Amino acid sequence: MTEARKVCGFWRATGGLVAGLLAAMFMVAQSVRAEEQPLRIIAFGAHPDDCEFRAGGTAAKWAKLGHKVKFVSVTNGDIGHSIIAGGPLALRRTAEVQEAAKILGIETEVLDIHDGELMPTLENRRTIIRLIREWEADIVITNRPNDYHPDHRYTSILVQDAAYMVTVPFICPDVPHLGANPVFLYWPDRFKKPNPFKPDVAVGVDDVLEQKYKALHCLVSQIYEYGAGGDGNPDHFVKGTDEERLAWLKQRRGYGAPEEWRPLFAEFYGEEQAKAIKNAEAFEICEYGRQPSREELKKLFPFFPGSPK
Repeated sequence: MTEARKVCGFWRATGGLVAGLLAAMFMVAQSVRAEEQPLRIIAFGAHPDDCEFRAGGTAAKWAKLGHKVKFVSVTNGDIGHSIIAGGPLALRRTAEVQEAAKILGIETEVLDIHDGELMPTLENRRTIIRLIREWEADIVITNRPNDYHPDHRYTSILVQDAAYMVTVPFICPDVPHLGANPVFLYWPDRFKKPNPFKPDVAVGVDDVLEQKYKALHCLVSQIYEYGAGGDGNPDHFVKGTDEERLAWLKQRRGYGAPEEWRPLFAEFYGEEQAKAIKNAEAFEICEYGRQPSREELKKLFPFFPGSPK
């Protein structure tokens, strides 16, 4: 009995310490696993080509490092051509972005909503909430809401409306809510009112520019046939071999690195590497969602010198 009391006393004296050590070890292990897990990025464009044009290079860079990227077209693009429309065009454009996704090393999805008819409805908001949750996103990217195209504007509004709701348990309870709000980002546009695009991070894409062009090369209906901007005359489509059309694309669709982005290149790459950047993609942090520090941005965009990969 005396020995039993001694044993019990020992465990009473040390049990709390052991439990604390075990808990600390568990937390460290969880933290290490979290650091090792790939980033998960989802981008929403209004049409099957928007994400590829605006974020294809950065997506390729994430994918090369083992991170998970998904592009979503919120409409099926079924009026985005001067000659064909409806189901045949929707199927064609879906096939185009699927081929582009293979080249970029990412996933893609096209929602079955008519091009030109997107509205910021509760049903569509729920769809966006579910997609962000199902992807378990760390980063969500879309266009800004002050855009010429109604589908672009309403895609942005829907993503913004989901920005807080993805963390609320009792909306769309069929999909588990996110414990941490993602970082929401915008890609660039040329519109100045009510406010111009103001980048917070800029990524050099010279090393993946050829890969991006090859992905865009898959979007035949939009690039070589001019999409909805064509004049309806097939004789005016861009002809030639794949190599000839790709050369035309590179000449026609230059990207570059605007001078106003140069301070960001210097900040994230250092002065010397910044000078060498010729082509880039940039992103602005949305005021909704998580607000990352500069150090967290380097983790979310692990392409800069000294960034964790």
